[in-house]
Amino acid sequence: MQRKAWFEFHDHPLYPGFLRDLVTDALQAMWDATEVYSPIAWRLERAMAASGAEHIVDLCSGGGGPWLRFSFEFQRKCLCSSILLTDKYPSRGAIRNIESTSASRLSFHPDPVDATQIPADLIGFRTIFSTFHHFDPAEARAILKRSFEQRQGIGIFEGAKCDLRTLAAMTVVPFLALQLAPGIRPFRWSRIFWTYCLPIIPLTLWVDGILSCLRAYSQRDLCELTSGLESGGYRWEIGEDRTGRVAITYLLGYPYDSAQVEDAAPAVEFDGIQMQKPA
Repeated sequence: MQRKAWFEFHDHPLYPGFLRDLVTDALQAMWDATEVYSPIAWRLERAMAASGAEHIVDLCSGGGGPWLRFSFEFQRKCLCSSILLTDKYPSRGAIRNIESTSASRLSFHPDPVDATQIPADLIGFRTIFSTFHHFDPAEARAILKRSFEQRQGIGIFEGAKCDLRTLAAMTVVPFLALQLAPGIRPFRWSRIFWTYCLPIIPLTLWVDGILSCLRAYSQRDLCELTSGLESGGYRWEIGEDRTGRVAITYLLGYPYDSAQVEDAAPAVEFDGIQMQKPA
């Protein structure tokens, strides 16, 4: 398996909570500014339609991730009736911001939700953006296995990748954080201090961005994680989408009506090619 067993600073339990919230706000601002996940929305739409899912449960949501933008289109097309955001360390500021700006499109679960132990009452198509690499192989496998056994759809999307091009692109991250910080709302003097006077936030984003690339699961890693999770009526798709500014690695798993599909053999679509999972 390619993934390296590192940890990220802002993900560590000892990292101060108020700084974690500021880092989360900065990450959200960068996602909003770059819209890196917009080109893969159609893949998620197709998987949801095939599974018949009516609800979305987003895991490791941080400040809301791409759902702050996706929610408009998904609910306009009546693709889902509810979008619930969850996080192990829910940011109270993010919750207040989402509740005040998104009307009824989004809701944020107020209590901590561990993606490896999702409460039984949270039913819906599960999504994880940019944070699947935070889980070690055993935890990642458990997340996928639980979705498979409970016949719930799941979509994993990652922009981080362990290659020279992506690692080099991480040098832009701290400068982007410096550029966007003054426009992040609500305005906080603490954000200005920890961004410009003592630049802990840009430094954390840069170091954690590099560590994210080293920890990212490759397509073959994902294929290995789903090995053995096979049955008629449940499908896995693994690949990379390069239509946007950033290449996005994706893993989609979802139940479907096998009676309506000609080839219902337990296989994985790996990088757009139908093939059996490697041993």
